[in-house]
Amino acid sequence: MRTPKTPALSSIDSFHRHRCTTYPALTFTQLTTLLTNSTVTQASNPRHATQIHSHLITTNSLPIPLLHTQLINLYAKCGQLEQAVLTFRTTQHCSNVVTWTSLITHLSHSHRPLEALSLFAQLKRSGPSPNPHTFSAVLPACAEAGSPATGRQVHALAHKHGVASDVYVASALADMYAKCGDMGDSQRVFDEMTQRNLVSWNALIVGFVRNKMYHGATEAFRELLADQALSPDQVSFSSVLSACANGGGIDFGRGVHGHAVKTGFASNRCVGSSLISMYAKCGSLDDAYRSFEEAEDRTNVVAWTAMITAFQQHGHGDDVIQLFEQMLREGVEPDYITFVSVLSACSHNGLVDQGFKYFYSMSPKVTPGSEHYACMVDMLGRAGRLDEAKRFIDTMPIRPDSSVWGALLGACRNYRNLELGDEVARRLFEIEPDNAGNYVLLSNMYAYHGRLEEAKEVRRTMESTGLRKETGCSWIDVWNETYVFTVHDRSHDETEQIYEMLGRLKELVKAKGYAPDTQFAINDVEEHKEQSMWYHSERLALSFGLISLPVNAPIRIKKNLRTCGDCHTVMKLVSEIFRRKIILRDANRFHQFADGSCSCKDYW
Repeated sequence: MRTPKTPALSSIDSFHRHRCTTYPALTFTQLTTLLTNSTVTQASNPRHATQIHSHLITTNSLPIPLLHTQLINLYAKCGQLEQAVLTFRTTQHCSNVVTWTSLITHLSHSHRPLEALSLFAQLKRSGPSPNPHTFSAVLPACAEAGSPATGRQVHALAHKHGVASDVYVASALADMYAKCGDMGDSQRVFDEMTQRNLVSWNALIVGFVRNKMYHGATEAFRELLADQALSPDQVSFSSVLSACANGGGIDFGRGVHGHAVKTGFASNRCVGSSLISMYAKCGSLDDAYRSFEEAEDRTNVVAWTAMITAFQQHGHGDDVIQLFEQMLREGVEPDYITFVSVLSACSHNGLVDQGFKYFYSMSPKVTPGSEHYACMVDMLGRAGRLDEAKRFIDTMPIRPDSSVWGALLGACRNYRNLELGDEVARRLFEIEPDNAGNYVLLSNMYAYHGRLEEAKEVRRTMESTGLRKETGCSWIDVWNETYVFTVHDRSHDETEQIYEMLGRLKELVKAKGYAPDTQFAINDVEEHKEQSMWYHSERLALSFGLISLPVNAPIRIKKNLRTCGDCHTVMKLVSEIFRRKIILRDANRFHQFADGSCSCKDYW
């Protein structure tokens, strides 16, 4: 009887047909082809992997390291990581360094860093010698586990094995140190690299952004551009644009935009969305919208969301609603973040009925989360419907977190509801005991109602736990340099001129009818209340901008905390007196002051 010819196999279907015939066992080449194709297609049915596994056992092919490794990869990519681990454990004697490295990689990518580190420790004790790929696989696990000490040990071991200078290992080391918050060692590893690739540069740039060292990110990007052998990719552009957005560097951001256009990356989804966010966060809403209009991919929910968020942050509630409705008409499905921005816009613009309409339209496609509930509470609170906001919290299907209770506490402050505010603040003390802001809010509420002893008691409680209110600071970019101001700051080279301008501003706004609202200096000595407010950081930055920038240039200021109501009033008057556009980005939103009014309509 003639033996039938063994066919070539390229898919799991071919494998099933083959098993139903009288063909002999698959050849090594056929098995590797089958496993490779199954892994690449990431077959969703784990039964396929189990059937191949059975065939390998039946034909005694499992001890072959290559097939063993490919089987583990197949299990992992089918979502059967536990079975991959079990297969490795029961046939560990068949494994080579590639197998070990493969499983460490899958554990690390599946956010199981401790298991990846444990497997690496076992490899050191009893396995084969690790190779550069092994080190590159385990270093991300060190970062995710939050263990820089373990990362340093792995670094030392890489030196011992002579692979620390490998470009992929060094890039992983730079990334690991950055994720652990140690940019000094990250930069040191990068500087010592004899060979760099784009992964190396991106690890450094992303690291600077992650650690809020935005100037470092822009400088690294400059150096990357000077490297004739390499060109930035979408990660490089998106990361440096994030640095420009958070560091307020709109001029550098425009230059990055130009490079992105030249290299064709401006049309990339991530880069396009980053451009929108960068311009919006730097206060240029027109440029943000222009970038959105130029986006080639109109099905990109990220770009729509970025533009909706930009309108929301700048207080353009009507534009948020209009763009959101257009998005729905064009068939783009909103996601979790889109709804957060839309509901926040409804909240900040007093659109209560519209907000409830969108909130109830989310289900079942998007499950409301704590951010959405916080927006709804904030919306009711800003409208003065505090009791309704409290009832809304009491009926939430999920446990309210600090963002939800914090929204209600802010409303209690705005509407002077001390009784409810006290109850809410006590809840927040339990949920987030390390947040000094809640203690300060309650203390100020007590003081406003004349209950000074209770206000002092809250302050004493805060101080006894070692908490301190975050220091307010503002910064402004002048001629590509960033200047930072704190309250009562006298460290600037032009302090004398700045304070002279402050005195002039005080006279000018009083002539316009300004009356100080001393509730924003509630804890200062009575006779110094008004004067102390004139030394708030944003007013110092404003004065510096007025004496340093051209008369037609907008003044862009950023503050790390919510701006006070009295400074808000002063900014409006100054914009009218000097006919200047002032853009203030505080912790809550953007305020665009022009001709004596603000884009937030005094509702923030």
